[in-house]
Amino acid sequence: MAALGPLFFILLLCFFPCNNGYPTHRHSHSAHHNYRDALTKSILFFEGQRSGRLPPNQRMTWRRNSGLSDGAAMKVDLVGGYYDAGDNVKFGFPMAFTTTMLSWSVLEFGGLMKGELQNAKQAIYWATDYLLKATVHPDTIYVQVGDANKDHACWERPEDMDTPRSVFKVDKNNPGTEVAAETAAALAAASLVFRRSDPTYSKLLVRRAMRVFEFADKYRGSYSTGLKKYVCPFYCSFSGYQDELLWGAAWLQRATKNPKYLNYIQVNGQTLGAGEFDNTFGWDNKHAGARILLSKAFLVQKMQSLHDYKGHADNFICSLIPGASFSSTKYTPGGLLFKMNDSNMQYVTSTSFLLLTYAKYLTSARTVVNCGTTITPKTLRAIAKKQVDYLLGDNPQKMSYMVGYGTRYPKRIHHRGSSLPSIASHPGKIQCTAGFSVMNSAAPNPNLLIGAVVGGPDKNDRFPDQRSDYEQSEPATYMNAPLVGSLAYLAHSFGQL
Repeated sequence: MAALGPLFFILLLCFFPCNNGYPTHRHSHSAHHNYRDALTKSILFFEGQRSGRLPPNQRMTWRRNSGLSDGAAMKVDLVGGYYDAGDNVKFGFPMAFTTTMLSWSVLEFGGLMKGELQNAKQAIYWATDYLLKATVHPDTIYVQVGDANKDHACWERPEDMDTPRSVFKVDKNNPGTEVAAETAAALAAASLVFRRSDPTYSKLLVRRAMRVFEFADKYRGSYSTGLKKYVCPFYCSFSGYQDELLWGAAWLQRATKNPKYLNYIQVNGQTLGAGEFDNTFGWDNKHAGARILLSKAFLVQKMQSLHDYKGHADNFICSLIPGASFSSTKYTPGGLLFKMNDSNMQYVTSTSFLLLTYAKYLTSARTVVNCGTTITPKTLRAIAKKQVDYLLGDNPQKMSYMVGYGTRYPKRIHHRGSSLPSIASHPGKIQCTAGFSVMNSAAPNPNLLIGAVVGGPDKNDRFPDQRSDYEQSEPATYMNAPLVGSLAYLAHSFGQL
């Protein structure tokens, strides 16, 4: 892996004059990419991941109803929600994070989305309706539907699945602080999205968020302990639950303005890892996101008691800047931020979103980042744009890593429903193991999962486009969620919205 060269660093300084976080004028030259098209597709993707009874206005028409008895194993209604990636399991931990990030995308950049705003809100509704069901009983959260080990032993369409729809929960006796606090964050963030357009629903969400956060904080313990054989290695919590408590409290502070959450953050912030140097933001570790989120309270709302979070956020930003004093981030030779082999694109989309969001806050406060050298909001936007452009096709492979965008994109994604014939073309049931002949074939997927972002290239910018390669070829909801906000910003910046 190579750091980006000096030419890139020079280019960082020539983008995006701004006011109040948005450009004062749009770019006079046309964009190399159609960000508006990518935005539309990035939201449409979520319809392909839907579980439950699909609505009449379903646009991803090769999908059909699935999981209509989910929850029956515990006599609770858990129909709906999203399949996280290319399998048929509903994992509550990444689903909640997806919801939080979709909501944050809308909160920061929804005002720029125009016609896509309603579609983005529908994607959030589909998640929050499910999370409300999963938290219907006090001090209990139903955190997973489906036995992942048994599900992964089959390659079958969600409409056909006949593996056990086992239900797993956390409660007082078997706590799951990280999944509970993330669920609280999701409900709180979404309550802000619907505050004006659906105030009754918004109040239901925020009340539930408060109750769920209290459960998360009062009964502490990792869900990876009690549910280890069901959630690991799929969504094991490696970072602990302190980051989710800080993140959840930050979202409740923003959603409620209740002083008790600000006090909670002030008293517990350092204990919960506010000042740590963990700079990987994704479904497992929320520290970097919490730092950026809480920096807004200081930068924009002038809450002096949270001034430390400007420094914490700056440390994260400096870790990303090639050549900066605290730079610790690796990039591929082609310029892609590279954190790890498995589903690396999730860190590209989440980091790009944080860069654009922090640039917005900095611009509003008329301030900069000091990384040994002055880093302006323009620089942060330029880095984010370069990452999104790589994803959309400006890379050594000259291909887009979003299905259906551009002329070259992944054709053999690791996704059961996309790879097998649709119900419309093959009404008969495809048995559990019968699908593996398709999984192992080189044939392109027959059903386009439009907008799906895959794990992406390796550290040397290589991408084999093999269905069996889940690390590089599997899409996931949490890859798309933060990208929605970034694409809205870029589409607006180039006059496409």
